Amino acid sequence: MALASQAVLWRTLSSGSFSDPWPPIFNSIIEKSFWLLAALVLSSSSLTYLFKSIFYFHIVKAEFLDRWRVNYLFAPWIAAILLLQCVLPSKYDRWRGSSLEDIKFFNWGHLDSLVSRALCCAFTLPILLLELKLYGQWFTKGKRFLSTVANPSTHLSLIGNFVAAQTAARLAWLELGLFLFAIGIIHYVVVFVTLYQRLPCNASFPAQLRPASFLSIAAPSMACVAWESVSGQFDSGCKMLHFLSLFLFTLLVVRPTLFVKAMKRFNSAWWAYVFPVTMLALSSAEYAGEVHSGLAHTIRRVISMISLAMTMGLILLTIVHRKAMFLNDYTLSISKTRVSPVASPSRTMEEHDSYPTLPL
Repeated sequence: MALASQAVLWRTLSSGSFSDPWPPIFNSIIEKSFWLLAALVLSSSSLTYLFKSIFYFHIVKAEFLDRWRVNYLFAPWIAAILLLQCVLPSKYDRWRGSSLEDIKFFNWGHLDSLVSRALCCAFTLPILLLELKLYGQWFTKGKRFLSTVANPSTHLSLIGNFVAAQTAARLAWLELGLFLFAIGIIHYVVVFVTLYQRLPCNASFPAQLRPASFLSIAAPSMACVAWESVSGQFDSGCKMLHFLSLFLFTLLVVRPTLFVKAMKRFNSAWWAYVFPVTMLALSSAEYAGEVHSGLAHTIRRVISMISLAMTMGLILLTIVHRKAMFLNDYTLSISKTRVSPVASPSRTMEEHDSYPTLPL
């Protein structure tokens, strides 16, 4: 998700409508590089998880029952939709410089409308099926009520709606986009209030997973750009969602001590920092393109460069600590413990695991 969102961000910034001190070709190089890398990572990780489902089905079952890991099952489908957005026509296409059109690497063209819609349906359907399962449990199952299972990673199920809504709107499926956005925004309000209340029945989460708190920024940021596509303009609703994401970002940044324990040892949860900041940069770019304010463009540039630096840094750290990415799955694979009722897998994983699976 982090790599795919970087491709979407720099595709937006590569248009001539944004005046930056660096040449436009810099944005295009970053966009295409991240798209290829994200496609490679997504395809390889999906294939790996397919084999994992075949040979270690008990691990996949435990992940599906865990209140944290089940939300990460949305990640590959969200990443796939973000990659699809990069090959769809954009409102910024008319601004792209002609100097890049002669270079084959930068002139990918767009997918056929029929193919794009087929891919959109293929990537959106699993998100809807997962949501039917999760949201249904929130309403009907006592042990799976939202007040007992809600955690920062729950935002991933909401982000899936907003990403799919934006893509559907760009494919001229406005009714479908509005349908997906409506489901996402109403459940976002419910999740937001539930997490803010911190009810006693909602168990605390491990210190290693605190970076997932940044996902609270990604939901309103993605909702901001999704509503722009659905409504056709960057109206007051988009601005309010953007301001909310900026406030939540500031709220977390001024509390660095909250993440001290999580930063002592590298784990895949660190990737949860990148995607929300990238989405905030994307909504900042859309806002700056609407208001044409010097301050707005400064904020856009700063957040964009921060997200780029974070992504490059985490890529290097992931390569250096690549064994840590699979330590948790190895621990589960050699475990002889049977998958117990709903509460057991969640408690076992949170008490004994240091690395959440499926990094963003």
